[in-house]
Amino acid sequence: MKYLVMVQATQADYEAMRGKGSEHSPVWGEQEIQAMYAFMGAINNDLSETGEFLDAQGLAEPAKIRHVSRDADGKAVITDGPYGETKELMCGYWVLECESLERVTEIAERIAQCPQPAGAPEYPVVIRPILDGAGDI
Repeated sequence: MKYLVMVQATQADYEAMRGKGSEHSPVWGEQEIQAMYAFMGAINNDLSETGEFLDAQGLAEPAKIRHVSRDADGKAVITDGPYGETKELMCGYWVLECESLERVTEIAERIAQCPQPAGAPEYPVVIRPILDGAGDI
């Protein structure tokens, strides 16, 4: 079964990684950023070796988001970020092929242990099965 495994963050978290901490997210030092990248790289390497890794990407900060919706007349309404009302958004993901929900949960537990500065927010790692076809709904 294929799974989407997502990690979350806020705009404040991206700012903190650029040295602009806040009450919601402390500043990340260069060593902490490198430790995070090394940790994620090790996970990707391990999952590649087991054959479970299909894809993984980090995503741009919420300030770079564009929303496209429709108004009452059906015309496109385009809104660029950042969005003050936004809470956590997906900041990165893995697409994995695992034999069971238990196995992908083990991987998510490992991802949740990613190093970060003391006082940084803890976000859940979200697992969503990927549907193989319309009959799966």
